[in-house]
Amino acid sequence: MDEQTLFLTIVGMALVTYIPRALPVLALSSRSLSPGLRRFLSYVPVAVLSALLVPSLLAPDAKLDVSGTNVFLWVSLILLPFCIRTRSFFGTVALGMGLVALARWGFGI
Repeated sequence: MDEQTLFLTIVGMALVTYIPRALPVLALSSRSLSPGLRRFLSYVPVAVLSALLVPSLLAPDAKLDVSGTNVFLWVSLILLPFCIRTRSFFGTVALGMGLVALARWGFGI
């Protein structure tokens, strides 16, 4: 790939990444959103996080695993009360990483 093609590819990828993010901001910056739309949009972060987490918890090796050897599932169940009580994303992630490391080291999983 020559330099011009590489440069145009990078510029094109930057535009394709930037434009979908900028358009809603530009289009909606001068408008106020309806309460129904605000309520709907408030569920988007939870839905995205769930869509990312559930497959990795239930199928860590690309196949369904709800057995007792699924460390990720057990640690997530242990962390649920901590997460609900503290509402600390960083604390939950840090404690989860520590518990997974401890479980793998202690149980040899």
